[in-house]
Amino acid sequence: MLTVTENAQAVVKGLTSDNASPTAGLRIARDQDQLAVRVVAEPQPSDVVVDAGEARVYLAEDTAPTLEDQTLDATQTPEGIGFTLAGRS
Repeated sequence: MLTVTENAQAVVKGLTSDNASPTAGLRIARDQDQLAVRVVAEPQPSDVVVDAGEARVYLAEDTAPTLEDQTLDATQTPEGIGFTLAGRS
């Protein structure tokens, strides 16, 4: 299962705190040959819910196996917040 760092949890929580929906979270899904990251009001019925503390992270069903051994982190970049994935060793 995808692991979410404390830093990424804080960023996700910050991104979703203004959303009126209590199920708002970050959704990761395939978009052609890339992964798309979006803030959503709720997960899709087939999404996999990741245990990420108080932050909500959802994986599209077809994306979850690809991210099984990955860690999601967040960092500040010149363009804003950026998410990174790294394999766990």
